[in-house]
Amino acid sequence: MRNIPLTPVHVVSTPAVSSSALSWPAVPIPAELRQRPEDEAAKVMADAIKLVEDSATEGARPEIKSELFFSAPVPTLVDLSKETQMVGCRGRGALRRDLLGSVSTGLIHHAHCPVAVIHDKVPSSVLVGIDGSPASELATAIAFDEASWRGVDLVALHTWSDAEVSDVPSLEWSAQQAAAEEPLAERITGWQDRYPDVSVEGVVVWDQPARRLLDQSESTQLVIVGSHGRGGFTGMLLGSVSSAVVHSSISPVIVARQTS
Repeated sequence: MRNIPLTPVHVVSTPAVSSSALSWPAVPIPAELRQRPEDEAAKVMADAIKLVEDSATEGARPEIKSELFFSAPVPTLVDLSKETQMVGCRGRGALRRDLLGSVSTGLIHHAHCPVAVIHDKVPSSVLVGIDGSPASELATAIAFDEASWRGVDLVALHTWSDAEVSDVPSLEWSAQQAAAEEPLAERITGWQDRYPDVSVEGVVVWDQPARRLLDQSESTQLVIVGSHGRGGFTGMLLGSVSSAVVHSSISPVIVARQTS
């Protein structure tokens, strides 16, 4: 959609050299065993490139520059992210779909650019969590851009409290809700001026931001949350809220990594 180069990357994990390796018998490794990982990696890369080419619309094939590494996956991908607009990962481990694999976890904590964690479900609108932080502002910018590219509506969700409890809102909530809706509307208005093609629905809820985002994500094609790489009271950071969303959402998630 962006008409920019795409780099499929495959990293073949190499075992760390330890002191125990020194006790291994000095037996030459057969050439066919050395060649097998290289052949398998080449096939993975060829399949990925074919998938990109088959998915591209007519006349919109991106420039492709594949990269193959034999190294530790997380440090390699984190280093590549320094000069990348966005990095995508499959978002699941080998055993359970609701848990991230080690590579995805490493990227959402250490990458130098936004990280897209891709699951299988692709419904309609884009969802963004807004808490008023600088990371939330970056997430909002990405959300409007993604909604515009995809030609879908945007849902902007803000929670009054980041508490993860099921307390019944007090009678004062009706008055507080109006106060909460005003700053949300102000934050959205500036972006709507830049993206007049994007229809936005602002949603203000009482508490439990992670649960609210996950519930809302069931009817969205993409969820975007902000991250400073730390937790805290500000809700939508990569603390308990963003971590819960990335681990449990059935929709793709972009973590708006902001390292400065």
